Amino acid sequence: MNRVNLVERVRAFVDAFNRRDLDAVMGFFDERAIYDELTGTRHVGKAAVREAFVPQFRGDYGPITFDEEDLFVDEVTGKAMVSWVCRLEGKSGGWRGLDVLCFENGLVVEKRTYTKADVPKIERG
Repeated sequence: MNRVNLVERVRAFVDAFNRRDLDAVMGFFDERAIYDELTGTRHVGKAAVREAFVPQFRGDYGPITFDEEDLFVDEVTGKAMVSWVCRLEGKSGGWRGLDVLCFENGLVVEKRTYTKADVPKIERG
């Protein structure tokens, strides 16, 4: 993928999360994908990744939105780093985090999520 395509792919991926469309999100993942949660839990395989996302998309934490802060891509390695502020609807502030996304053939093969705290805390604006 060239740089422009990689940027578009990452932004479409985040948009699918923000639309709360689990099927669209899963369309970005390779069958052998790995997802490392912010808790350190690792999910291997597309079915396991999907299962890890179910509570979020079911609304267990309330409606969540990820606002992009920075996006860095390396088209040679097919990697992207997107930093964001995660916001819960109806609450002010949010918490900062980032995802490192590794792509192969246009699909995410690895998603590593990091946050500034062991347990996300709402940062007041």
